[in-house]
Amino acid sequence: MLQEIDFKNKKRVVIKIGSNSLLHKDTAKIDYLKIEKLIREIVDLRNRGIDVCLVSSGAIAVGKDSAYYKSDLDSNSKKQALASIGQARLVSIYQNIFREYNQEAGQVLMTKNTITENVSRKNAQNTFEALFEMGVVPIVNENDTISTFEIQFGDNDTLSALVSYLIGADLLILLSDVDGLYTANPRTHKDAEFVSYVDNIDDVIDMGSSSAGSSVGTGGMSTKLIAGKIATLSGADMIIANSDDLSIIHRIFDGEFKGTVFESNYDEYFDVLGYIEDNYSY
Repeated sequence: MLQEIDFKNKKRVVIKIGSNSLLHKDTAKIDYLKIEKLIREIVDLRNRGIDVCLVSSGAIAVGKDSAYYKSDLDSNSKKQALASIGQARLVSIYQNIFREYNQEAGQVLMTKNTITENVSRKNAQNTFEALFEMGVVPIVNENDTISTFEIQFGDNDTLSALVSYLIGADLLILLSDVDGLYTANPRTHKDAEFVSYVDNIDDVIDMGSSSAGSSVGTGGMSTKLIAGKIATLSGADMIIANSDDLSIIHRIFDGEFKGTVFESNYDEYFDVLGYIEDNYSY
């Protein structure tokens, strides 16, 4: 049950933040104050002795802003070109602010093949373990310049769950623009009820809306529930929480927060790699 989950005992955490949460809503430009608050929260977790991996979307949106690109993104090649600009700038922002708090961060760019190919997967696991041993915060994104996995499949929700599986995380936090899971879309259904706790992901897997919250994000609740299936069956608890106030990160570990908790339901027979191959194309 929810009250039995002691988040203070978590040892390795993946935090995923989406494009909507990194940008000012009215202008779609970088929200530096919010990024700094996110980094302070992560450094505080590191000071508690927790390994933290940040999965960050936003490369395409930041690239669009950096290149003053105003046209419609009507092809994946344009999105990938802007990602090549935005990823460099985004990681530079992260690293510069992390260093103000005496914390190093490293970039890890992944593709679907990183997970599905045995050698690549092992190499990635070794890299993550070395980074954690050195006290470094890995900042993960999909390598959008050569892959369209995130572009097509949900603003890094699924990728963050795969990273949780890859590194053996015991908690995945999806920071979103909603408080968590509702019985219906709360933006269009006033009678939608909030769901605070889920002990079996299969009971709610069909409840998600596939629509994204804004023009800069690509995810919806459906991708978060898919992430929940991968994460919980791989042995991690998962939380969907609102990113409007990023102090919710430390409140999760203090046990005082609003969000939807998906309890780990580890299944040793769950074939993560087979699930990805069956559900996602290149």
